[in-house]
Amino acid sequence: MEEEAKVEAVKLIRRIEEEAREKAEREAKRIITTAVQRLSPQIAINYTTTSVELPSNEFKGRIIGREGRNIRTFELLTGVDLIIDDTPDVVTISSFDPLRREIAREALERLIQDGRIHPARIEEVVDEVKREMDEKIRKMGEETVYELGLHDINPGLYYYIGKLYFRTSYSQNVLLHSKEVAYLAGMMAEELGLDAKLARRAGLLHDIGKAISHELGGSHTDIGVELCKKYGEPDAVINAIRAHHEEEPVRYPEVALVCAADALSAARPGARRETLEVYLRRLEKLEEIVKSFKGVANAYAVQAGREVRVIVDPEEISDEEAYMLSKEIAKKIEEEVDYPGQIKVVVIRELRHVEYAK
Repeated sequence: MEEEAKVEAVKLIRRIEEEAREKAEREAKRIITTAVQRLSPQIAINYTTTSVELPSNEFKGRIIGREGRNIRTFELLTGVDLIIDDTPDVVTISSFDPLRREIAREALERLIQDGRIHPARIEEVVDEVKREMDEKIRKMGEETVYELGLHDINPGLYYYIGKLYFRTSYSQNVLLHSKEVAYLAGMMAEELGLDAKLARRAGLLHDIGKAISHELGGSHTDIGVELCKKYGEPDAVINAIRAHHEEEPVRYPEVALVCAADALSAARPGARRETLEVYLRRLEKLEEIVKSFKGVANAYAVQAGREVRVIVDPEEISDEEAYMLSKEIAKKIEEEVDYPGQIKVVVIRELRHVEYAK
């Protein structure tokens, strides 16, 4: 009788476990599908070109300027390619960096509206737009935080959150992806009776390192952790940054939801494009290699990576050194980057002397 009772007990335990597993699976699927259906966001794909409409075709000549002076100045200051072809009343701005593209678009539209297009005015407008863009990015971050109801986030993080709008991951806009992860994680947390606000917070900040990782180099998880520690974010947020790339185990149930929401957001049909990401990474690496040389003030990969423009500091680099630098950069690119065809290296050294007549 004892043996029979044991066998019956084991069968009963197994049946209860199976029923619980089935119920848990059904419940998990219901929570995920409910959250996804409630959100249903727009899919935002970032391309690498932006079009600007012109009032008339005669503006093309004015944008190019005498002997191409205007277009050269504009491309040099913004780090983009201006494509002026036979398409009527349209100029195309091409760059892999969405922030550069946006600055160039805004500056070009202002110049067209103003009508005065010459090198000095171009420089003035581009500087003005760059200054305003910083404030616009901060405002975008602030609006995102208030939209998600996270009023206690340190204002120092607003700028970095806003900057995510100008970063892409496999062509998916990182800010929109982060907002989507925040909403999904928050909805699932509500269904499970967990801390929805903490889940939204960790979801929004899980990719925050991407805002500046391309400028500093290094992994976006390490930079994200550093940023969040600096601005006093809770441990669950730090855990979410590391855990969504499996760099450490999940320690909070809200973080498990962030990891699930991150996978959901990335897996939606049409959300990501692998080939564009590979192309962008190659161009970023190209710029990184050039910036590693002493005396380089800035570098822009243009012409879809077939040309790299290098702006050097005239105080540090002489004309002869600039000539040698172009050869050294070309040699290093040959050694470190795989690419079809050839890459043109253009080193620009510009010296200005300013004096005032009183």
